Amino acid sequence: MGLNITVDGFEPDGPIPESFAFCALDGMGDNRNPRVSWTGAPGGTRSFAVLCIDPDAPTDATNVNKAGVTVPADLPRADFAHWVLVDIASTATEIAEGADSDAVTPGGKPTGASDLGLRGRNDYTAWFEGDADMGGTYGGYDGPCPPANDEIVHHYVFTVYALDVESLGLTGDFGAAEAMAAMDGHELGRASVTGTYTLNPHLR
Repeated sequence: MGLNITVDGFEPDGPIPESFAFCALDGMGDNRNPRVSWTGAPGGTRSFAVLCIDPDAPTDATNVNKAGVTVPADLPRADFAHWVLVDIASTATEIAEGADSDAVTPGGKPTGASDLGLRGRNDYTAWFEGDADMGGTYGGYDGPCPPANDEIVHHYVFTVYALDVESLGLTGDFGAAEAMAAMDGHELGRASVTGTYTLNPHLR
């Protein structure tokens, strides 16, 4: 059967609960990482990586959360990384709910070594740059917070990678792009589950 991933708390292609989101309809979400588990690691697996990517992020923030306008459905979109965790031990089979995030942390959580693996930087780092209250480096998991006036529902792709190296050799301030580049040529298998989220009441 090969590598298989399960993300608890929502059905594949179904809506993600607000408990796993950075933003809720009435303010901040609980921002807990969901439990992610996997089975069927290929022979020779020496580590795992887990990423969560939203491919629907607006490429132009001009209209984001502005009254009287929307973020149009035909606006070009780009990836937004919500979780970058690498160098997960080959003996691991899950990341428990809330183990990498259990609340919104203004200014972010540290990157670097943790009990779960090596935390990379997610893209809230760039989003909140220059914000006096929220600016900082955001490591590990931070959940969905799509524009409330976006005309499309966002998709969040949770992927586990089985790798043939114990460590990707990443250090310092690395994000999803650097993690993906480091994994190139070392991937033995991958499996993904997608959930959806929107803050637009007309799309719920």
